[in-house]
Amino acid sequence: MTTAFIGLDYIVDITHPDGKMAGAAEQVIDRDVIANANRALAIAKEKGWLTVLVKVGFAKGYPDQPKHSKLFGKAHEYGVLEEGSPGMAFHPDLDAAKADIVLTKPRVNAFYGTQLDPALRARGVTRVVLAGVSTMMAVQSAARDAHDRDYEVLILEEACAAAETADHEDSIRTLRTVTDVVTLDELAKL
Repeated sequence: MTTAFIGLDYIVDITHPDGKMAGAAEQVIDRDVIANANRALAIAKEKGWLTVLVKVGFAKGYPDQPKHSKLFGKAHEYGVLEEGSPGMAFHPDLDAAKADIVLTKPRVNAFYGTQLDPALRARGVTRVVLAGVSTMMAVQSAARDAHDRDYEVLILEEACAAAETADHEDSIRTLRTVTDVVTLDELAKL
């Protein structure tokens, strides 16, 4: 079985206290999410797995931004999630150089409008380990889509966070219906 670790939205605007839409930043810090993502990247590299980082964002000038979206509709007004902006950079503590592939997605789902699925299929990936911020948005969306594309899906809970602990816990509980939830120790033993 070929495995890929896929880290979602570990960017400044979302995960760093200085981010412009970083509602989950406190939980990212409290849960040690970036350090745990780094451990996951290191484990994946040691095992020879594909490592992918996917970040949400829009092209310069926001031509691909869905203006009607409750989530993204005002991104251009707030100057967030614009390609090339400081907020689109990966969190400064993330070992982003360990990523084999970096993709930008124009929506919540990592598979939507990206080359993620073709990249995984071309490398024979059958199992994906997902983690990211937020658990209730990016992780849930990618997990469900990966499931429906017939990947075996694992969620690395220690590298996930949401703005509220309850949202994270509810998301993990829901995700258990379509995925397996694993710890870093379990990941290292795969």
